[in-house]
Amino acid sequence: MNTNYLPDLNQPFVAQGAFAPHRFVRSGRTQTMLARYRPRQLLGTGLEHPVLLDAGYDATGVAPASPVRLLGYYTPAQTPGPSRGLVLTLHGWEGCSHSTYNLIITDTMLRAGYDVFRLNLRDHGPGLHINPYALNPGLFFGTLLDEAATAVGRVADMAGARPFYIVGASMGGSFALRLALRHGQQPFHNLRRVIAFNPAINAASATAAIDKQRVFRHYFRRRWLGSLLNKERLFPDLYQFAPLVKMPLIWQMTEWLIQRYANQHGGFKTAADYFHAYSVDQRAFQTLDVATTIITAQNDPVIPVADFYAIPPHPLLKVQIHPSGGHVGFVDIFPLRHRLPMLLLEALEGK
Repeated sequence: MNTNYLPDLNQPFVAQGAFAPHRFVRSGRTQTMLARYRPRQLLGTGLEHPVLLDAGYDATGVAPASPVRLLGYYTPAQTPGPSRGLVLTLHGWEGCSHSTYNLIITDTMLRAGYDVFRLNLRDHGPGLHINPYALNPGLFFGTLLDEAATAVGRVADMAGARPFYIVGASMGGSFALRLALRHGQQPFHNLRRVIAFNPAINAASATAAIDKQRVFRHYFRRRWLGSLLNKERLFPDLYQFAPLVKMPLIWQMTEWLIQRYANQHGGFKTAADYFHAYSVDQRAFQTLDVATTIITAQNDPVIPVADFYAIPPHPLLKVQIHPSGGHVGFVDIFPLRHRLPMLLLEALEGK
């Protein structure tokens, strides 16, 4: 992928070789909708091994004596010869290890000679082997970076002498970037590169953008509310989420949740405080010490592209802002195909 500079921007910007889908599917909304297209033949699900990880101390305060448990799926490379490395993937909000983008990324990585570990964050998962909401009584918060880092460290150790890579999409991209920044103080074994697709680097602006668009607000609200109600059914003595049913906005729901359950984690007073706490600190990129690539789109309807313009330049950081791609889309037609995995593969190889 060739990069160049756009006037008035300090970061590398894709000027040549940018993703340019057919004009029929160029809009951000169309790209985002097409992201759900799942090809028929994908390597991975029939070859995966479920792994339950001890993710350390429970910072929510609900079960301090019990370790956090996170479920992931390991799949070995499907090519002859030694593995080229271990790729860990982190899903987006209300996604999981078996979301479409995770499976198509896994398929491409396996065919290219990489092993893949798809990690599910707390209260996220496919429900194939374990009820994800029953694993930990405490609620998921985007600020629970310590437990994610502990789990990622255990996966990194699995890589042995092989290179280790972290890949995240959307909210998972936010976690990936924060892990990259954490690497300087608490290194991950053999970490070579971090790649974030459409990362939610500013949680407040992303939430506001979702709330302004009825289609996306309905999608995320329905999935989040369903998750919370599932948690309530398992732990009725801990949670009562009935008032959320009538709240139309995600920001409003978050405000209510923080005010009633903030004593479990973080002590946040408002939703704005909470969103700020798990946004990516752009100033921290000055301390980056691992090669990192951000791949996003100008027409992402969920993550405002303006959030990326303020990121200060750093020799280890590459930012690709494509004119089209939507939110974790990057899908073309004639033939219908996902281009996101190839963008990832190029980034892994330092192109």
